Order: sequence, then structure tokens, then C-alpha cells
Amino acid sequence: MIFWLVCAVMTLAVTAIMVMPLLRPKEIGDDNPDIAIYRAQLAEIDRDLERQLLDAGEAERARTEVARRLLAANNAAKAPDGATTPTRWLAFAIIAVMLALGFGTYWSLGAPGYPDLPLQDRLAASEEMRLNRPSQAALEAAAPAPPAVDVPDDYREAIDQLRIIAPTRPDDLEAWSRLAFHEVELRNYAGAADAQAQVNVIKGDATEIADLQRLLDLQVVAAGGFVSPEAEEVIRQLLDQDDDNVAARYYLGALYNQTDRPDLALRLWRVIIETGDPNNFHIASARAQVSDAAYRAGVEYAVPEARGPSFEQMDAASDMSAEDRQAMIGGMVSGLANRLATEGGPAQDWARLIRAYGVLGDQDAARTVWTEAQQVFVSSMRGMEILTNAARDAGVLDE
Repeated sequence: MIFWLVCAVMTLAVTAIMVMPLLRPKEIGDDNPDIAIYRAQLAEIDRDLERQLLDAGEAERARTEVARRLLAANNAAKAPDGATTPTRWLAFAIIAVMLALGFGTYWSLGAPGYPDLPLQDRLAASEEMRLNRPSQAALEAAAPAPPAVDVPDDYREAIDQLRIIAPTRPDDLEAWSRLAFHEVELRNYAGAADAQAQVNVIKGDATEIADLQRLLDLQVVAAGGFVSPEAEEVIRQLLDQDDDNVAARYYLGALYNQTDRPDLALRLWRVIIETGDPNNFHIASARAQVSDAAYRAGVEYAVPEARGPSFEQMDAASDMSAEDRQAMIGGMVSGLANRLATEGGPAQDWARLIRAYGVLGDQDAARTVWTEAQQVFVSSMRGMEILTNAARDAGVLDE
């Protein structure tokens, strides 16, 4: 309430300074030029008397005559037209515009009802939020369950056996690697993250950046998209080995974005967005979130345009002859499929591949890509929406 009172008083004070001249009548000036002449004559008579050019009687008579004429000229002076009529309607209009503009702008750009929060307090609150955020286990428990996957019973039973055998062989790299792979196939991302963590323990100093990056991806997916303290530790390990690692920079930006530091998220994401491959999964994820981070940080930022074949180009291929369509799509599909299999990519690229197979009439391939893409983007509502639309266009969506 005090904030609004202060704003109202300041707005009214500024408005009053602007409109007071409009409410004050204009003073009547010496508009008759004879007045100045007669005043000059009175001064001249006084000077002549001092120089004894006139005697006292002549000076008095001359002064009386000039004074009479001055009085007549003064009475004849008139104020300019409209000088005594204040422009009240204009003053009230200015007051209304100032109030509407001031409070309207604040209501649009400000935060009505938001408590006063100095910068240092906000930074301290953000740091406390980061230090006290839930653990990996707590986030996994709270994360929504991924969609169920339909697999043969004997396959599921084999993986159940592997879950029993692997813990009895803590140094068996192959067993834990297989378990990590198959847990992803079953969409048990928490189990996959635990298995990958054991893989990294077994490898020890031989652990590669790809191993750490895979663990980080699995931890974040298992936590419902949140970056836990355990995942942050993996980020630090990646950055120690490669300060420019794209995945680490993306997830570190996501951590800051989740703990009310969009300014730091924007700083990290801009570098990888503007210098990296837009088809990279982590860069594509940063591109999808950077506009919101920039808005909350109070920065105007235009996301660079990404290059690549559009959905319209894919749809246009359906109007070509079979030979032309095969020639156009064949090379693109092969390259896109290989890149997604080795490097990953944004949901838009997976959707393009699904549509491409649909245009080619390869329903089995389209359905396989659709199944794999669901596993990758299970925690992204926007990604699943893009993929679902593509699967429906390709005719492989089981509804």
C-alpha cells in the first residue's frame, strides 16, 4: 500500500508542475507604447531640474502634465485576448493522460503486488534456492512416470534377471553397460542413471567425456528435467575436462534458470546458441528456452535462425513423382537418420525424419523412429506435441 501511495504522490507532483502554468492567468503587461515614453519624460524632467535647466515651477507643471498623460495611457492599456482565461480543459486532459500512462505502463511492464525485493536479497534468495534444492533421489520420486513401453515378456524377464546379477558383479563393466542401455529401452531412466554411474566408477580415470555426458542426460531426464546437486557435480566434472562442453553449459544454464538467475542462464546459452550446431540436442533445448530467460532477465534477445529443411519442404515432396521424391528425400533421410543416431537433435528434426519415412511409405521405419523419439523427449511436453503431430501425419500414431 505504501508503494502505491508513494507512486501516486510522485505522479501527482510531476503532473502539477506541468499543469500549473496552464491554470495561472497571464499577467497584463505594458502593451501601450506611450506608457514607456511618458515614464522616460518624467525621468528627463527630474534630470533637467537637477542640472538647473528648469526652475521648480516649470518642472512641477511639466511633471503634472506628463503624469496626467501617463495615467490616461495606463487606463487605456488592455490585456491580450484570452489572457485571463486559464486552459483548464487542457490541464485536466494532461492529468488524465499522465495518470493513465504512468499506472498503465507499470501494470503492463511492472509486477503489481510483488513485494519489494532489493537486488542483493534476490541474489541471496537465488543462492539459497540453489543450495537447498531437492536431491536426485527426491526429484526422481516426484518426477512423473514415463509412458509405458510395450516389450515382450521374455525381454522384460531377462532385464529383471540382469538387475539381480549386475549388483553381484560390481566390477563387471559389460553387465552394467548392458543394464544402463536396457533400462533406457524400458524407460526406467532412474535405473539407467544408477547403472551408468556404476559404469563410470568401474572405468575410473578412463571415464570419457561421453560417459559423463550420458550420465548427466540420464540424471536430468530421471529428475523430470530438473538439475539436482548430484547432476551439478557431473557438470563440474565435465567443465574441468572441457570448459566449452556444450552439454555441461546447457545444463548449468538450466540450473541457473531454475533457481531464478535467468541472467546467468542467458549468458551461458547465448554462447552455445551462437557458436554451435543448432541441430545439437542441447543447443536446440537452449534455443527453446532462451527467449523466456532473456525476457525474465530484462534483455532483448533475438534467437538466431536455425538452418535445415522445413516441414513445408517435406510436405511438398508428396506432390512429386515417385522417382523425384525418392531422389530428393533419400539422401536427406539417410544423413538425418545417421546424425540423430550419433549426435541426437531437437524434436523438430526427429519429426522431420518421421514425416520423411511417412512420405516414402516406410511405415516400419517411421514407427521405429517415433518409438525412439518418445524415449528421448518423454520429459518435454512441447517435444512430445511436435512428435505426436508428426507421427499422426506419417500414419503411425496408435490412437
